[in-house]
Amino acid sequence: MDTPFEVETGKQAGGDGGTKGNGPRLLLVDGHAYAYRAFFAIRALRSPSDEPTNAIFGFVQMLTRLRAAVRASHALAVWDGGLAAERVAAWPAYKAQRPAMPDELRPQLDGMVAWLQAAGWSSFCADGVEADDYIATVTRHAGAAGWPVVIASSDKDFMQLVSATVGLFNPNDKTDRIWTAAEVRAKTGVPPEQVVDWLSLVGDTVDNIPGVPGVGPKTAAALLAEFGSVAGIYARLPQVKGERLRANLAAAEESVRRNQALVRLNPELPCAWDPAGLAIRSADAAQLRELYARWGFRSLLAALGPATPASQTIWW
Repeated sequence: MDTPFEVETGKQAGGDGGTKGNGPRLLLVDGHAYAYRAFFAIRALRSPSDEPTNAIFGFVQMLTRLRAAVRASHALAVWDGGLAAERVAAWPAYKAQRPAMPDELRPQLDGMVAWLQAAGWSSFCADGVEADDYIATVTRHAGAAGWPVVIASSDKDFMQLVSATVGLFNPNDKTDRIWTAAEVRAKTGVPPEQVVDWLSLVGDTVDNIPGVPGVGPKTAAALLAEFGSVAGIYARLPQVKGERLRANLAAAEESVRRNQALVRLNPELPCAWDPAGLAIRSADAAQLRELYARWGFRSLLAALGPATPASQTIWW
């Protein structure tokens, strides 16, 4: 299938990392996912005033490389503003097992948002809004506008959004490719349109969503290949091979149907679609200098070069 992601990154032979044509490409970043990744990647770094800066430094490096790889013209970092009330109401244990944010990470989030603003990126956070749902909503608007979208996250839930014009940049994939439906099928055994049902059967330990006992990724993929959907499985349950598997599926039917609602992303959140506001702006070099000096990021400060007159700007 012809997609805007046949040339994904500059690491590929002959590729420049751009889209086909000269139209916009929107990069949507799962902010907390990258913040945590940066925090655990670099464990000991502090500012001249002895404040932790390890996560900020890693975040800056990761997002700078990410933008260069994706060659985005527009970008938005989306942050979790809490759990969706409807998911917690349906399953009170939803994500309840997650440990509290590390004490030294929390104060660094404001620094990351400050860097995004200085570097010309937009960011979004709202109380009670999960980043996944808002990213799904912005993706829907971008699709209606005919924009290709790249979602940067290792969260498996985003695989359900992958399409001919929506790709997934998984930082856990060392190839730096942008995942299409082919990579989703290789990872799960199902196409993107079956990911919700696949996860509903398998469960998701990260989100504390229990699956069907005895149903792993391969079994779930085989069931969906044969019956098409969760609804198809339960409509033809007597045809499922294996007495134990049938019994487990029957006992877990209520949970599986609940899981579908938990796993399915909500693309209908209120959203003021503002293409111009998503355009990556020229960086504010003076603000970056101030931030890098405050944090003690000497290498990044040096990379900015000599200070430029106020009338000049730096383009990233």
